[in-house]
Amino acid sequence: MSDWNPDLYKQFEDERTRPARDLLAQVGSIPAGPVFDLGCGPGNSTELLVGRFPGAQVIGTDTSEAMLASARERLPGCVFEQSDISAWRPASPAALVYANASLQWVPDHARLLPRLFAELAPGGTLAIQMPDNRDEPTHRLMRETAALAPWAEPIGNADAKRTPMLGVGGYYDLLAPLAARVQVWRTAYQHPMADAAAIVEWVRATGLKPFIDPLPPALRASFLEAYTRRIAEAYPAHADGRLLLAFPRLFIVAQKAA
Repeated sequence: MSDWNPDLYKQFEDERTRPARDLLAQVGSIPAGPVFDLGCGPGNSTELLVGRFPGAQVIGTDTSEAMLASARERLPGCVFEQSDISAWRPASPAALVYANASLQWVPDHARLLPRLFAELAPGGTLAIQMPDNRDEPTHRLMRETAALAPWAEPIGNADAKRTPMLGVGGYYDLLAPLAARVQVWRTAYQHPMADAAAIVEWVRATGLKPFIDPLPPALRASFLEAYTRRIAEAYPAHADGRLLLAFPRLFIVAQKAA
């Protein structure tokens, strides 16, 4: 994929930060040690961690140089490092490993999450939030549109664009044998949106990228036009003329024994 676009991502920053706050609200006290924000994006979630743990060293990581540049500008006193979560290792045991809307891009959760949990200091916490919207119209219609000519060939296998989720029970079973305490829950946020174009603009910054990035400009424009028409049909207007974008998210908080 092409690099991420911080400005496009930040168009809906308040809505994207709300689940980050809800995740952090369920994190209790942490031991001494560094706090890591894996997939920190433009630093909106890192800013929450700095406010919550003012005495801790907070380190943000991301694969995207554009996102890291935006985060450094926002929080010049923080450390931000370029790294891939699938290969990430902290220099010392972590007090908190926090991953807000990032692990859905990383494969093999059955191996990944126990490895991240193992990087915690005694009493440390692994806190994760992931979009769980593969079956929502936004994402179902991405795949359906991508399966049609003339877009199918350049896009490739649409079903492989996102890491499979293990479900609430699957993540609980994965971490419960390792942790002193595990919380797993799923919430569907309802975001009022101005119109279908606004919904498309939201997903263009994240889930739609693997579909439109491989397309040349003319095919990208026609794909977005067809996809927007389908979104308009799938999301009816409500009493105030706005559309309600349902956005399910899955949360995990697992604490290591002290």
